[in-house]
Amino acid sequence: MMATMKLSGLPDIVDFLQSATRPLLVLVGPTASGKTAHSIAIAQMLMRQGREVEIVNADSRQLYRMLDIGTAKIRSEEMQGIPHHLLSVKDPKEEVTAPWYKHEAEQVIDDIHARGNMAFLVGGSMLYVSAVVDNLSFVSVPDASLRKQLRADLDRDGPAALHARLQELDPEGALSVDSSNAVYLLRALEVCLSTGMSLKDAKQKKSSPYTIEMLGTECAAAELHRKIDERTRLMFASGWVEEVAGLLHHGYTVQDPGMQSHGYREIAEYLGSHPADVVRRDASLQEAISTRTRQYAKRQRTWWRNDARIHWIP
Repeated sequence: MMATMKLSGLPDIVDFLQSATRPLLVLVGPTASGKTAHSIAIAQMLMRQGREVEIVNADSRQLYRMLDIGTAKIRSEEMQGIPHHLLSVKDPKEEVTAPWYKHEAEQVIDDIHARGNMAFLVGGSMLYVSAVVDNLSFVSVPDASLRKQLRADLDRDGPAALHARLQELDPEGALSVDSSNAVYLLRALEVCLSTGMSLKDAKQKKSSPYTIEMLGTECAAAELHRKIDERTRLMFASGWVEEVAGLLHHGYTVQDPGMQSHGYREIAEYLGSHPADVVRRDASLQEAISTRTRQYAKRQRTWWRNDARIHWIP
């Protein structure tokens, strides 16, 4: 059961909504920092004041169907009757890109506005949030030969070597790319190598069609690490290994885009040589997944650290 949040340190959202044209409320923050619980509490607060609120998911992993436990996807009973959009809309075999997400999210937001309701964008995927709030346009790089060569490099050298290459080309852009996610890693290298630009320069910012209020969930690093470790243990106890085993049973593999999500890939690889009950009890696997999650949370914090638009809430 999701804990009830006590809201403090919030800006005057009601004043913002009354004065804004096409308002978009946004909540970001590192993984395990409490975005889901905060989003429900904020939405309920606004609904008590007469606003109809609808939440739009901005977590790339939660776009996938059947990836529920390991993505901390909100359950229907936790939604408190608040409509949620862009959850479980993609098959794990399908690739998801930031341009696709931007198009879908903007369509959902515009539909919410057409109903006279409040759109609330919530999630921790840095590029996906930026695609909407910064109204990014993306450079198209259809280069099949380069993609083929990069795929061969990945198979030969491994993801760590390619991520190190991306860090050399674009240290800032590499923050948003998880080295274990081959789809995003190959795409990022493809953009940098084919255009000669950083990922930031390859994305052009335009003025937003929305009036935006950005909030962020703030959590001290030590406390966040504790929460990540605790959540990983809870996910294993709640059936994460069985969830991955079920995906493998239905024909999904570690090469599928959805299965590139951190944790899913590691569990799937362990299941290739160990029975589920052994994998479930493997403390070293849990620690490895927690470590990768902590590293991802650090990249998220670094990405948003200097964004003056964000009002951080404890």
